[in-house]
Amino acid sequence: MALIADPDEDLVRRVGQGDPAAIQAMVARKLPRMLALARRMLGDPVEAEDVAQEAMLRAWRQAPRWTPGKARFDTWLHRVALNLCYDRLRRRREIATDSPPDRPDEGAAPDRGLLAADVGARVETALTRLPDRQREAIVLCHYQELTNIEAAALMEVSVEALESLLSRGRRALRLALADMRPDAEGA
Repeated sequence: MALIADPDEDLVRRVGQGDPAAIQAMVARKLPRMLALARRMLGDPVEAEDVAQEAMLRAWRQAPRWTPGKARFDTWLHRVALNLCYDRLRRRREIATDSPPDRPDEGAAPDRGLLAADVGARVETALTRLPDRQREAIVLCHYQELTNIEAAALMEVSVEALESLLSRGRRALRLALADMRPDAEGA
């Protein structure tokens, strides 16, 4: 088995040794990506913060035992964050209620007239309505900027299966956001 080159190897080693500067560097480098991943997977900024912090805590705890060359640390950290997201998504489905919980309107404030914020909110809403695996594929490839090969390995599917998930997810997003296209009626 060939060893995998890991750009985070030295940083993880220093974190494992308790180097405060390395810990701070890891948090600065990884926390924003974990937060973005969790926010897009969960659609809830508070839960996303909890997941990102828990993923970073697990990275800090794992660092002294990390074995370089088996896998990239970044890939492992993404898997941890995704697993934490799926745990929370499962818990949501397990809670039976008579009516859906009230959610604040996350659209742009009318007095600001920020079209970009409205578009962003619509895309986020459409993204949260995708099936979990399609959303995971889109988030990993488009937002986390992983290659198809990296995302497929992380999701434990073939590259072809990943591409199928991406295709179905993109099609569902296009359909959900069709009224926003410039050539759509009324736009």
